[in-house]
Amino acid sequence: MEKMVVPALESGGYGWQRQVIIGKRPGGRDHKVDYVIKNPDGDCFLVSVKWQQTSGTAEQKVPFEVICLAEAILENPGKYAGAYLVLGGDGWTLRDYYTGDGLSRHLKHSGLVRIVTLERFVALANQGRL
Repeated sequence: MEKMVVPALESGGYGWQRQVIIGKRPGGRDHKVDYVIKNPDGDCFLVSVKWQQTSGTAEQKVPFEVICLAEAILENPGKYAGAYLVLGGDGWTLRDYYTGDGLSRHLKHSGLVRIVTLERFVALANQGRL
């Protein structure tokens, strides 16, 4: 997946750091995101990538990841302009639900996190539109 994400970020003019600890998750464990990216205007975004090749537990982790990303944004006012949760692989049964804003009625701050497919993320990054 990194072979798709990094070239797209570079093509779109983004700076990036990989595997960054950005604070603590609820419960006290370190919260490490896959990428912290910076656009040419200086805005920083958090990026967490989840891969699901076959149906399994990654799907159940999506709401908690949204909570953790939103919490990181709220705990660091002005530091992060938003976050992306990128869903890769073809094993997602809830992909349309998640990418279609299905969590918004359940999670108060889900609007801070944009859930997109890997293909959509790469397209947005290539175009400098994250």
